[in-house]
Amino acid sequence: QLSVISASAQLAPTWKPRQKEPLEKYDNPPAYIYRLESSPRMVSPHGVFISYQVNVDANGQNIIGDAANECSISVDPTDPTKMAIGWRQFNSVASNFRQGGWGYTADAGIHWTFPGVLEDNVFRSDPVTNSDETGTFFYLSLLQTFCENMYQSTNGGQSWTELQADSLAGGGDKQWFTIDKTGGPGHGFQYQSSDGIN
Repeated sequence: QLSVISASAQLAPTWKPRQKEPLEKYDNPPAYIYRLESSPRMVSPHGVFISYQVNVDANGQNIIGDAANECSISVDPTDPTKMAIGWRQFNSVASNFRQGGWGYTADAGIHWTFPGVLEDNVFRSDPVTNSDETGTFFYLSLLQTFCENMYQSTNGGQSWTELQADSLAGGGDKQWFTIDKTGGPGHGFQYQSSDGIN
């Protein structure tokens, strides 16, 4: 005697998105992330690599109420212990006003210095950093007018000099740039936004 066991066909449960969560809208402030009032910087080991938190206060602690994102990091090709980083620095977790935050290290990222922003009270977004073959760092920043500014640092990211006046380079979201590090004829850098190459 042959017995056949059959199971009734059932549909797999479908995933339903959470309808109670508000949709992201234009001009939303950064999301609030719970932090203890005071705590050491984050140190995260990943196999043979160790990641060290960059935006910390002078004592190496988390900055209370700090809000930053969209970081871009560069390494000095002549001395890999020197790095510079740029990010969007918000006034607080409840603010949508962002500025050009930056930091630097001279010990391969174990300790970072966060001096502040490129210009106080100037709206900046979409930071991009890079370095050339001599170890000079560059920082490209988008203003609220969608014009772009290029900054240069010849001291390992400790200070920055603006290379051109505001409104000299038109652009758009999201600009980027690259540097020809070969040192050959015509070498230099160019940057690109959503509307073309400058």
